[in-house]
Amino acid sequence: MDLTIAAILGLDGLTNGAIYALVALALVLVFSVTRIIFIPQGEFVAFGALTLASLQLGKVPGTVWLLLIMAVAAAVLDLVQGLRARAPASKIAWALVQTLSFPIVMALTVPMVAARQPSLWLQVLLTLAIVTAMGPLLYRLAYRALSGASVLTLLIVSVGVHFALTGLGLVFFGAEGYRTPAFWEARFDVGPLSLTGQTLIIFGASMALLAAMYVFFERTLTGKALRATSVNRTGARLMGISGDSAGAQTFTMAAFIGALSGLLIAPSTTIYYDTGFLIGLKGFVAAVFGGLGSFPMALAGAIGVGLIESFGSFWASAFKEVIVFTVILPVLLWRSFVDPHHEEH
Repeated sequence: MDLTIAAILGLDGLTNGAIYALVALALVLVFSVTRIIFIPQGEFVAFGALTLASLQLGKVPGTVWLLLIMAVAAAVLDLVQGLRARAPASKIAWALVQTLSFPIVMALTVPMVAARQPSLWLQVLLTLAIVTAMGPLLYRLAYRALSGASVLTLLIVSVGVHFALTGLGLVFFGAEGYRTPAFWEARFDVGPLSLTGQTLIIFGASMALLAAMYVFFERTLTGKALRATSVNRTGARLMGISGDSAGAQTFTMAAFIGALSGLLIAPSTTIYYDTGFLIGLKGFVAAVFGGLGSFPMALAGAIGVGLIESFGSFWASAFKEVIVFTVILPVLLWRSFVDPHHEEH
């Protein structure tokens, strides 16, 4: 290996690492606020890519109908709970309107828009809107009733949700793989490296999202409320911060980050209904570097995972996945020594 090949592999590793960093940030965010090891994060990545691919083919993406089904299920739960609690009819009706209005609008609008082949950026906005709206609904259906459960219980639920979403992805999108066109076709030569416009977009979008998250958590009241919940859930609740609201907001952000990651990676690789699982696992390996609680360490871990994968594919392409996932073993051992935890009761 010479310096030119090393530079090319390094650039490829940094590009992949930027995607894994976004996934890792979402995992750290969800775990910090809700204590949920969110295995299905990769499904949001796949849904984002496949939704955009369907829109570009002039088809109605299956996520529109999945969003509507999830909204109807959540509305039924709201109705049943409202009737059991004997809540006022106006309160129940308002809850149903909040749950159903946006999915119904999407179900009515997207088929008409998709048939007209709108511009790429309108397709991107529709994709982000559809997949992001699935986040709070998923929290409502699968996790809200278990907000006080142990981490192990929540992990088991996450495994079940992962398999359910993977199966639904197969139903709504089929087994075919899709790849979307690049957002920017330009190419720039920098010494031995050839930077594509898509690579620059990946770096730019990742940095912009990181900056936006910093401002959100440092400067906004909602962000500070989420930080307070991550530090002490009981104390935050005593100060009037709703744990359910924090969980829904966190899942909304995770769904947005996942959809954005899918949009960024889709032009570089073919995405299938189950591709998100491997991407999510690599993001999890990166998040473990920070003990699922440190954003800077998760970023460093993501860059490390990307570089290990890139150089591993050069030296032993058949074992690159094994190499990446083997890295987690010494990391877990190291974390067990530097940050020991006691069993939950």
